[in-house]
Amino acid sequence: MTDATARLDSHADIADIDPRIFGGFVEHLGRHIYDGIFEPTHPTADAHGFRQDVIELVKELGVSTIRYPGGNFVSGYRWEDGIGPVEQRPRRLDLAWHSTETNEVGLHEFQTWLDTVGSDLMLAVNLGTRGTQEALDILEYANSAEQTAWTDQRAANGHPEPFGVTMWCLGNEMDGPWQIGHKNADDYGTLASQTAKAMRMLDPGVELVVCGSSGRSMPTFGSWERTVLEHTFDDVDFISCHSYYQEMGGNAQEFLASGVDMARFIESVVAIADAVAATKKSEKRIMISFDEWNVWYLHNEEGGQNDKPEEKGWPVAPRLLEDQYHVLDAVVFGDLMITLLQHADRVRSASLAQLVNVIAPIMTEPGGPAWKQTTFFPFSLTSRLGRGRAIRVPVDAGTFASEKLGAVATVNAVATVDDEGVTLFVVNRSTTDAADLRVDLAPLVAALGREVAVAETHLMHDDDMYAANTLENPERVGVRTLDATLEGQTLAASLPAVSWAAVRLA
Repeated sequence: MTDATARLDSHADIADIDPRIFGGFVEHLGRHIYDGIFEPTHPTADAHGFRQDVIELVKELGVSTIRYPGGNFVSGYRWEDGIGPVEQRPRRLDLAWHSTETNEVGLHEFQTWLDTVGSDLMLAVNLGTRGTQEALDILEYANSAEQTAWTDQRAANGHPEPFGVTMWCLGNEMDGPWQIGHKNADDYGTLASQTAKAMRMLDPGVELVVCGSSGRSMPTFGSWERTVLEHTFDDVDFISCHSYYQEMGGNAQEFLASGVDMARFIESVVAIADAVAATKKSEKRIMISFDEWNVWYLHNEEGGQNDKPEEKGWPVAPRLLEDQYHVLDAVVFGDLMITLLQHADRVRSASLAQLVNVIAPIMTEPGGPAWKQTTFFPFSLTSRLGRGRAIRVPVDAGTFASEKLGAVATVNAVATVDDEGVTLFVVNRSTTDAADLRVDLAPLVAALGREVAVAETHLMHDDDMYAANTLENPERVGVRTLDATLEGQTLAASLPAVSWAAVRLA
């Protein structure tokens, strides 16, 4: 048993939490859209062909803003293919995922789905094979209230009023050699600046995200951010971060340090952005859009790519990237959410990549059921309970040695405060030892001027950390109640090894 002590002080502010930190990501990839959210022949399909069982799960997940339509897919996408009569839409070969795109679902259909699930749209424009003019075209189509050729088409296609999309991504992962239209930092920065300026001329209210590095391990990381921001600093509001994590070589302890890697990634990008601000003598602060993050088993044990879509021909909606998540993954996932909240002052938007079937918290079977993966639970609980203000919760519990990251705190925590109460999110990263957690609530009680009580508790843990939910056993793993008590003004709980928990104080 490890002793873990902490203080919960509502004055230890990080920042107000932007709800967009609980965003998601939907890409035309594998079975995400077709057989995932859209399956007209499914018994639960609504009049638009969308699976209502999936809709209910997405509502429960609580995603705020959803990034669409990619991802790698967007760098070869012609958005016009997805508007107009469905029967007249062209079939295209998607080079990103080596698949055939039917274009049955496009902007209008996806907005209909978003209206049903209660999420906002975040659109990415193609700066791979296309450029400024095409970005202006889709912006005018989506947002203009004037009568123009594009808005006449929008009205004819069933949406007379503007979609009113606020957030726009200026391409996707343009630093990656795998990206269609990959560019160096100077060329991309020049194009992104030009496109951003033109988009603001059309709609001054848009919020723009410029591409940062597609991973902290990229050879150009750091220099890419600096160069791109030197071109675009005055034109954009956000720079993106993308990061995925997986257990390698059966080293669960190293995997459990993933949140520290994410934190260093965020802090490095913030430092670079602020350095550019200093050289420009500007008070402006570029925010982070962590618009791709998740656990993703991208590489096999030999270091090769797990899924090779080019080996599957050009199918429609093939089974790609359908990772099965276990309890260990969910604990790391919950810790990544803690990390995002710990950086809520600069991370103002984030997108879980992705939502259905593709490295997803929700899985479906064609004609069959939908079920929750283990990662569903920390996201749905954090998005529901983690509102208001984020506050720091330093924990004294010792460290373990990470091969890549050095000394890593064994227990990590953050809290949120809203009008109805306080939520503590905490993770025990140890693979061997439980943590005897004691949290001093006296500063919190003094600040609130009243006592608190434990309202609800949730624990993600299993004696088998590789237990998972499957089609055959969809409810094998869930959350259980954490035994948390108040001893005077001290919150006491025992956190098992490899566990994530949320405690709501009313």
